Amino acid sequence: MTWTATESLMLLALAEAEEAFLRGDVPVGAVLVKGGEVVGRGSNVAGDPTAHAEILAIREGAATLGARNLTDCDLYVTLEPCPMCAGAAVTARLRTIVFGARDPKAGAVGTLYDIPRDGRLNHRCRALGGVLEGRCAEILRRYFMNKRRK
Repeated sequence: MTWTATESLMLLALAEAEEAFLRGDVPVGAVLVKGGEVVGRGSNVAGDPTAHAEILAIREGAATLGARNLTDCDLYVTLEPCPMCAGAAVTARLRTIVFGARDPKAGAVGTLYDIPRDGRLNHRCRALGGVLEGRCAEILRRYFMNKRRK
């Protein structure tokens, strides 16, 4: 199977989610990309309510690039960002948010809210959802199925 560039980058985010799964954390993964190069990575970390994959990838990307405005960067994340993470993407001035699975309970990039494209904010991000959606949703299903069994 040949992957598009978008799908290939989402596969990197899925690898981050798999690491979280193996640690026993909620398997959400993210990569921050500039010019086709990964500049930040993250996966959810238990014990810190702000340690979402997106936040960690944005923090690492800002440190790597030495900039707080990440206007030429795109975020690839396996689950639709929550309001906190969508707000962080706007604050960081990301160009695009690409996500896999939609989040009907907390999705803030079109499902419940649309923070990145809200015209009342000082910056807007493009958004693309549903990239490798089945694979991104499957790792979450496995995780929560295992949690219910225990």
